[in-house]
Amino acid sequence: MSAQKNIELAKRYIELSNKHDLRHIETLFMGNATYNSDFLGEFNGSVAIREMMQKFFTRYPDAHWEVTDYRPIDNDGVEFDFLMTATDAAADELVNRHGRESVYFEYDGLISRIVVKKVDEPSEDAESSVPTQI
Repeated sequence: MSAQKNIELAKRYIELSNKHDLRHIETLFMGNATYNSDFLGEFNGSVAIREMMQKFFTRYPDAHWEVTDYRPIDNDGVEFDFLMTATDAAADELVNRHGRESVYFEYDGLISRIVVKKVDEPSEDAESSVPTQI
């Protein structure tokens, strides 16, 4: 699959995530997909990933990801930096998380693996990026 097609698929994944559309998000994953996050832990299989996302959206009912850049990586992946903003319903606190996510696709366009890493908050001196519209 082309790098541009993978970027389009990654944008779709973020669009559905921002809508909290678990029914459609679930169809994006292979049955044996893996999800490894510095924030949330490791999840193996689409059922475990769906359960994690259900709990996540319950805890963060207004979660929203702002993506600054989609970049092709390896032969089958897309990497992007994000700022996730949300209200932690359990603690009634605002949350801002900066991270870098890598999404890997199989030849049929399904997600095989996601890796989410914590990154330091960008400094105000850093060169600013224009957010990519999704």
